[in-house]
Amino acid sequence: MPSAIVVSEPGGPDVLTLATVDRPDAGPGQLLVKVAAAGVNFIETYQRSGAYPMQYPFTPGAEAAGTVEAVGADVRGFGTGDRVAFAEGKGTYGEFAVVDADKALPVPDGVDLETAAALPLQGMTAHYMINSTFAVQPGQTVLAHAGAGGVGLLLIQLLKAKGARVITTVSTPEKEELARGAGADEVLRYEDFAGAVRDLTDGTGVDVVYDGVGRATFDESLRSLRIRGTLVLYGAASGPVPPVDPQRLNSGGSIFLTRPTLAHYLLTPEERRWRSEELFGAVAAGQLDVRVGARYALADAARAHEDLQARRTTGKVLLLP
Repeated sequence: MPSAIVVSEPGGPDVLTLATVDRPDAGPGQLLVKVAAAGVNFIETYQRSGAYPMQYPFTPGAEAAGTVEAVGADVRGFGTGDRVAFAEGKGTYGEFAVVDADKALPVPDGVDLETAAALPLQGMTAHYMINSTFAVQPGQTVLAHAGAGGVGLLLIQLLKAKGARVITTVSTPEKEELARGAGADEVLRYEDFAGAVRDLTDGTGVDVVYDGVGRATFDESLRSLRIRGTLVLYGAASGPVPPVDPQRLNSGGSIFLTRPTLAHYLLTPEERRWRSEELFGAVAAGQLDVRVGARYALADAARAHEDLQARRTTGKVLLLP
C-alpha cells in the first residue's frame, strides 16, 4: 500500500505524519498520477495549523508532477504513462494523487519532472500578476519582494523579459546573489526599503509592488508607490495584514490595492493553457530558470514546513515520495 502524509488535527509541523493509505481512485473526468515530486507551498502551512479551516484527517498538497497511472471515465487527451504537472490537485503529499483532467498540464519534452513540479503554482502566480492583475509595460519600475523565493525568482526573470526595471528585497547576502543572478536591477534589505525605493526613483515611487510577505512589509509597500500605483498583495508569509482604512489609499496618492488568488485567474481552460504553455515553453527553450532550492523525502515533510516558515529556503521546496 502507498504512503502519504496525513494530518489528523491542526498544529505545528509535527502533525505531518507519514502513514500507509489506500491508493486513491481516478473518478470520472480525473487522472490518477504517480507523483515524482510535490511542491510545498505556504498555503499548506496555513491548512496544517488550522488558520484555514479543513476537514480532518486530510493529506496536504495541490501541486505535483508525475506520470499518469490511471485514467477516469470521460477523459480525453490523456493516457497512462503521460507526464503531467498541476497546481490544482488533491493530496499531493503522497505517492499517488488525483487531479481533474482539465486541470492537468502536459509536461513538454526537455523539462524534467522535478522542474515541472516546481513551476505550476508559483509560475502561474507570477504570470497572472504581471500580465493580468497589473499588465507591466516596458520601462516601468517594479518592486517585487522576497526576490530569492520561489515566486520572486520567477517574477524577476519574467519582468526583465518584459523590459521592466526590477527592484527587489532580500534578507541575506546569499539571497541577494540569487536575486541579482535572476536579473534584478536593484536589491535592497527590508529595513526602510520604502525610503530606498524613493531614492532610486527620484522621489516618484514604483508603478507596482508585488508583495507576498504581508504584515511586515505592507505599510512600506504602500509608501513605495507612485501616484495611482498598484499594490498587489498576494501572500502573507509574515502574517496577515490588519484591516485597512480606504482613506490610506487616497492619502497615498489615489493608489490601488488588490488581493488576488490564482484560482480566479484560471477560470477557463484557455486561460490555464495560455499561462502554462508560455511558462513551460520558456523553460524548455532555456529562457526561464526554475530554481529548486530544497528537496526533502516525503517522511521529512515536517522539516520542510519548518524550513519554509523560518525562511531558510530559496526557490522552490519539493517533497520526493
